[in-house]
Parts: sequence; structure tokens; C-alpha cells
Amino acid sequence: MRKTLLTPLFVVAALAAHAQKITVTGRVLSTTGEAQPGATVLERGTTNGTATSADGDFTLAVTPGATLTISAIGFATQQIAVGSRTRIEVRLAASATDIGDVVVTGSRAAEGRSNILTTAPVDVISAREIKAFAQTDVSQVLTYAAPSFQSSRQSISDGTDFVDPASLRGLGPDQVLVLVNGKRRHTSSLVNINGTVGRGSVGTDLNVIPTASIKRIEVLRDGAAALYGSDAIAGVINIQLKDDSTGVTSTGYYGQTTQSDGKTEQADINIGIGLNKRGFLDLSGQFINRGYTNRAFTDTTPLVYLGANGGNYPATATTEQSRRDLRAQDDALVAANGFDRNDLRVGQSASRNYGGYLNAGYRLGMGYEVYLSGGASYRTGRGSGFNRLPSQPTQSDLQLFGNGFLPFINTTIYDQSAILGLRKSFGGFAADLSNTFGRNELAYNVDGSVNASLPTNPLNPTSFYAGRLAFLQNTTNLGFSRRFTDLGPLATLNVAFGGEFRVDNFQIGRGEYASYINGGRLYNGAPTASGSQVFPGYQPQDEVNKSRTNLAGYVDLESDLTEKLLVHAAGRAERYSDFGGNVSGQLGARFSIIDALALRGSIGNGFRAPSLQQRYFTNTSTQFVSGVANQVLTVNNDNPIVRNSYDATGQRGFGVEPLKQEKSANYSIGLTASAGRQFTLTVDAYQIDIRDRIVLSAQFTRTNPLVNTILGTLPVSRVQFFANAVNTRTQGIDIVANERIPLGEKSRLLLTAAANFNKTEVRSFNSSSSTVNGDQTAGTSNLQNTLFDRAQRTRLESGNPRSKINLAAAYTYGIFSIEARSVRFGEVKTADADPARANLDQTFSAKWISDLTISAQFTKQLGLTVGANNIFNVYPDKIYVDPRNNANNFSVDPNLSYSSSLDNSNRGRFLYNANQFGFNGAYYFTRLNITL
Repeated sequence: MRKTLLTPLFVVAALAAHAQKITVTGRVLSTTGEAQPGATVLERGTTNGTATSADGDFTLAVTPGATLTISAIGFATQQIAVGSRTRIEVRLAASATDIGDVVVTGSRAAEGRSNILTTAPVDVISAREIKAFAQTDVSQVLTYAAPSFQSSRQSISDGTDFVDPASLRGLGPDQVLVLVNGKRRHTSSLVNINGTVGRGSVGTDLNVIPTASIKRIEVLRDGAAALYGSDAIAGVINIQLKDDSTGVTSTGYYGQTTQSDGKTEQADINIGIGLNKRGFLDLSGQFINRGYTNRAFTDTTPLVYLGANGGNYPATATTEQSRRDLRAQDDALVAANGFDRNDLRVGQSASRNYGGYLNAGYRLGMGYEVYLSGGASYRTGRGSGFNRLPSQPTQSDLQLFGNGFLPFINTTIYDQSAILGLRKSFGGFAADLSNTFGRNELAYNVDGSVNASLPTNPLNPTSFYAGRLAFLQNTTNLGFSRRFTDLGPLATLNVAFGGEFRVDNFQIGRGEYASYINGGRLYNGAPTASGSQVFPGYQPQDEVNKSRTNLAGYVDLESDLTEKLLVHAAGRAERYSDFGGNVSGQLGARFSIIDALALRGSIGNGFRAPSLQQRYFTNTSTQFVSGVANQVLTVNNDNPIVRNSYDATGQRGFGVEPLKQEKSANYSIGLTASAGRQFTLTVDAYQIDIRDRIVLSAQFTRTNPLVNTILGTLPVSRVQFFANAVNTRTQGIDIVANERIPLGEKSRLLLTAAANFNKTEVRSFNSSSSTVNGDQTAGTSNLQNTLFDRAQRTRLESGNPRSKINLAAAYTYGIFSIEARSVRFGEVKTADADPARANLDQTFSAKWISDLTISAQFTKQLGLTVGANNIFNVYPDKIYVDPRNNANNFSVDPNLSYSSSLDNSNRGRFLYNANQFGFNGAYYFTRLNITL
């Protein structure tokens, strides 16, 4: 009965509260009368707000007597009392101190600063920029928007086909830390072991975060291990989630290349919900279906059916006539069997991604505020490996695949994360207690393949479950901060301190029995390859379940010592359960020479703990080297093969020391300037020295007698492992200039010029990781050169562009806007591992990639964008091969001489280098935006 009475009373009260609302309309302009689209209009003290339309208009229902807070980038914020008015016009004055975006990354100060007023450089990519061009995932958005960031999709590289390796300031994927809402995000479970950039590293999968959920991305271009801990050697990427309390936005997207592949369909939605004026709930969802691309060319393998060593001429064919006869016989078999020489797929993998995210905050009362964010994604991928020819019977089953086969790797990536926190002020200090959980799992399935070692029978499997990788991280933080003013001689002093406890866990799960077993089948007396071709499953001895803990404490101080001098100091001490501790510190300062010109700089040391993946990853993979399939053993650093001079049985090993943390020293100096009301310029030079850098070695082969002895009876031909092998120095300069030009009441022009120039050099090798039992000339070759060979060194130093220049312009007139951007991707280089084949080294020249979009905002609710990425259809330089370097070539068509993989080990298979900007060519798209 009581419930029955209360229900209508609650409804009446709710209707009465709603009836008390008044609707306020208005327009936000500059002092010169220019409309300000995207300005924020917020009812002060609540989360009730909206954004202005393309004409600067807004409509908002507020309580009587409300005060509106109106803000826009580059303008001073205004507070406007509504009173009895229902129509308001606001003119915002430009503010030199508010000309840049306010950022929170790089400092634990209680109040954010403009990004030209900080001691370290920070790029800000807004939600508008994220949606402005063709890119649909976070890593590609950053590649084109932030010159210091680089990521490109790889091809035929196992799991790396599905998790894009990324780089900041020319360093590795594992030397940049990713935060979400200022909290550490977990890394991927994948370790890159193939011949791609970022080889041997473990990065963060940025593409699991829906772009619809992102308010802005802040890229801190400075070493920040003293602030945030391990991994922040190159800098920090902080993804700030949307915190809207009202409105629904949705996007539909479709695009494809001019070669009618790479079709991409995307749909996303973002919903902002107010929680009784005490909080907000922001929900986002995204679906992306991305098709594969293929830029392979016709297979020019000399002998498809009668060849040896991957289709080359057998050693018995010593004369040109004998080779011509074999070629004629083989061509006849190709025609008779209908063999298709378009037998390889080289390009981006196919992918389908479902993801959702939430971000919420709620004031509980008594000064407590609880916040929650988190998400989950489910992504499937499909990418090919190298094809197996009929002339490779030990890697196939000719009764099942008489014409050979093209195997496929199918991945399923599960990713979950959650941040739960509580805030409260005690004694003037803002306290923040949070727990951050993250988990990433990558499962492998193989189809269109075979385990060649299994006896042929009608039930022989052609698809396999090959196992999984999983990484889990849980981080608990407790932090305190307080901003003091007028503290003695100090204008301000912000004090922050706290602690962190983290647990990491890495797992490898075995594949099904048929995916890794050697069934013992022989072909003409020769042994056949074990496991599923293209990706042998993880074996029982590969299984891992390893954990570690980390305890850390930090202190952070920031003070305006004077009106002209800002100083920032931070220190952090950490203790890892598996390898020990580290202490890092940082000192930064900014000095205003005049109001419009300042110098800034920082100095500090940092570190990166070896990931659990680098410590414990083990597997056997099939990798093609010079057209021949090899079983390559990646063995973990704790294995007797790597660590011991002799193992328990007396077997000799490589004698490499245990993995330890990388240590860095960071130096930067820069200049910030502003002119007029809208122009800003920042120039920052930096140097990053890294000692004991962890790399994945090159492959040691059985052709070396000592390696053959170490490998013993293991069914592998090559071995590789992780070691703290090299010391590097990275130097560079970042330049960013922005100009906002009002051109009238309805039009404005935004101009951006940004550039990064960087150079990484290997300065020395660490002897403890470069010897084999103290003998650098063991066997028949110098094994130090094998540990980190020419191909590895060139990939580390020049695998990513050493420069990138970004020029962009956005012009708005009324409901229409046009945005143009051109990005110059600098040159990259490849080198052959063998110094005797240095003539195969290649430099790929710099290229300009231009994007163009045209948009129309027809109504407040409906907008349309059409545009193109790489509008001029630019491709990288072709990869060349000198026919004189191949003893099996007796006659070569020069038009078919372009080939090779990125490390020159699979000539005849690739046409382009993927490490600059990919090789998909021109891509066109359309995007429909709906706002309710």
C-alpha cells in the first residue's frame, strides 16, 4: 500500500521539477561577431550542458536563477546569470593565456594549464579532429594527426597483422605509456617476433578503444617515468573519455580503396545521460568491419611443381638448356592443373570489431565522488601467410593439396578494462583512491592448412586451434594533491604524492594436439614439418602462467616561483618482485622572457621494466627465409639454452645474462611563442639515451657448429631470444605552429604546421649479451654480429620514418567546411643481414600523402562528410632485387624484378614497404553524423 501511494507522489514531484525548468536559447560569438561552433554551454554546478551549433546557436533547459558557464578554446571563459531572460547573446573575448588547449598530462597539478604554458610539450587531438578525416581507429588517427607518432599496418607477420605496432619519437612500441583518464592502461598480450618494426616489443592495442568514446587525446612528448612509472621513456598518450550528460550522437561510415578492396563499414553511437544533477553516465559503442587489401603481384616462381628450395631450380640443372627444359615441363603442369599464379595475399588483414565503453561520475554527498569507466571489445581478424607450392611436399600433403595451398591465420582478440575510483578532500588535500583492471587475450586459429607430418587419411584436419596468449594487469592507486597559494615567497605550490601497487600476469595456453604434434610421416625418406603450417600451435612445454608485483611511491611538486618562472619536480621509487628496484627523477622549468615568449626544458632519468612477455614467451613458428620455410624457436630468457654456459646435462648454452630494466636519460629544451590573439608556436629539441635496451636477437642457425650443438635434437633450424643487447641515443626536434584566422561573421580559417625530425643510433653493444660462453668467434662466424645483425640494426635505426611533416587547413563558411591535410612521411631503410649482400640494402624515399574532406551541417541534427585519404594515389617506392644476387636466375624479366620482404629474406613475394604509410593507395569515404 505504501509503495502504491509513493509512486504517484514521486511522479508528481518529478513533473513539478521538470515544470520549473526554463528553456534558454542563445548564440555564442567572438568580440568581432564571428560565430563560435563547438563552444561549451554549461549550467554551473551541474552536469547539464550542451555545445553550440555551426552557427554558434544553443538551446538549454535550466532551473530559474541558473548561471551559465560559456567556454571555448582560445577565449576567456564567461559566467552569465540567466535571471528572467530566455534569450542570451554571448561575446567571448580572445585570451592569450587561454589560446592553447588545457591539458592535464605531464603534471599532477590540481588545475590544468594551457599546452603552451607547460614545462613539457603536449599535443592535443580533439574529438572533432578524430572524426574529421578518413581514419577510423586510434592508431591511424594519431599517425596522421601527431607528427611524433607513427604506426602502420603490417602484412604476413602472424599476430602483428592484427595489433599495429606504434612508435613515439622514433622509439619502440613498449617505450610509450598509454593512460585512460589518467590511469595506466594494460598492454597487449602479443609480443612481436617477426620481421616488422617494433620487433621484440610489446605495445598497447589502441584500436580497442572506440573513437566515439574519446573526448580528446593528449600526447606528452617527454620522458615521464618519474611521474607515471615504467614504459614512459618516449612519452605518454592519455586518452580522455567523453563525460557528456546530455545528448545522443551517432555516425555511419563507409569507404573503400580505388581498387575496390579494403571496404570499411563503421557505425558508432555516444549517449550522454544526466544523473539527477549529481553526475553523468556516458555510453559509447562501435562496430567496424574492415575488408582486406591485396597488392601482391603474379608469382614468378620458376618451378611450381618441379622445383626445389621454394620453387628454384635444382642443383642438378647446371646448364641453361636443362633449366629451360624444366621450365617448359613445369609450365605444362601449371596449365594442365589450372594453377593460379595469383597465389598470395599481401596487404592489410580483414578485421571485424565490436566495442563498447562507459564513463561515469556521481557525487555521493558529504564531499565524496565515485567514478567508473571501462569497456570491452571483441575483434576477429583474418590474414594469410605464405603460400605452400606443390614443389614443397615436406610442408604439405599433396593428396589434400595437389596444387599447394594458401594458409590463413584467424585471430580473436578479447579486451576488457575497468577503472573504479573514489575522490574526497581531507584537510585541504584532494584524495583519489582507484583500482584499474585490464585484460587482453589473443587466440589463434589456422585454416586452409595441414600438419604435413600426420599420415594422410580422409579425416586429416585442415583447420586447427593453435593456442592463446593472455595478459592481465591490476593497478591500485592512492594519491593526494593540494594547491597552495601565497605560500611565503611562492606564488603557488602544488604538492602531490601517493603510492601504487600493481600485479601483472602473462599466460600461454597450448593449442590442440594436431596443431603442434609431429606425426612421423616421411616423404621419400625425408622428415616432414611438424604442426599446422603457417602457425604451429603452442606446445605443452610452451605453456606459461607467470605473475609479478610492483610497489611504487611518488612525489610531485610544481610551483610558480615567480610570475615568470614555473618549476616542476618529480621523483618515483619502484620495487619489482622479479628483478629489483629503480629510482627515477625529473626536473622541468618554464621561464617567460616576455608575455609572448618563453623557454622551457626538462632533465630526468627513467626506466622500462622487461615485460613478462619478453621474459617468458616461448614458441616455435614457421618463418620463410630466402623462400624456404624454417622452424624458428623463440626461447625465453630463463631457458638453459639462453642463460647457462652448460645446462644440467652438460649441453652448452649461449651464456646470456638475465633480463634487467632498460635505463634512460632524457633531456629537452624548447621555446613557446604566441603572437596576436590566435597564433602559437612551440619548438622542442630532445635527446634520449637508453642503456641495456632489450631486443629480440637475430636468428642463430645450425650452419654454425656451436649453434648446432646447442640446439641438439630439437626439431628446429633456427633460434632467437631476448637480451639487453644495445645502447642507443635518439635525438630530435618537434615543431608545432597553429593560427586561427576569423574571416567574417560566418567564416574562419584554422592553419596548422607541425613536424618531427628524429635520429636513433646504436652507440654500443653490451658484451654480457653479445658473447657465447665468452667466445665471440665461436664456431665459424662471429655470433655477436648474429645477435644484432645489420638487418636488426637498420630496422631499429631507420625502420620508421626519421621525419614527418604535417600541414593542415580547415575553412568554415556557414554550414559548410573543407579540410585539407598533407603529411610527408620521411625515408625509411632496409638492410640485408649479410654484409656480403649490402648491395641489397635500400632507401625508400619520402612521400607526401594528402587527405581532403568536405562537410555540410544541414541541420543541428544532421551532417554529412565526404572525402579521401591519399587522394593522389601515392605508393611507396618499389622493393628491388638485383638478379645477379640469385644464382638460380638464368633469365630475368626486368619488369618482374621487384620483390622481397622487409628484411630481404623472401624475395619474389612483396612489392612495397609498409613501414611509412602502408600501400593501400587512394581511399574514399563518406560519413553521416546524427545528433539528437
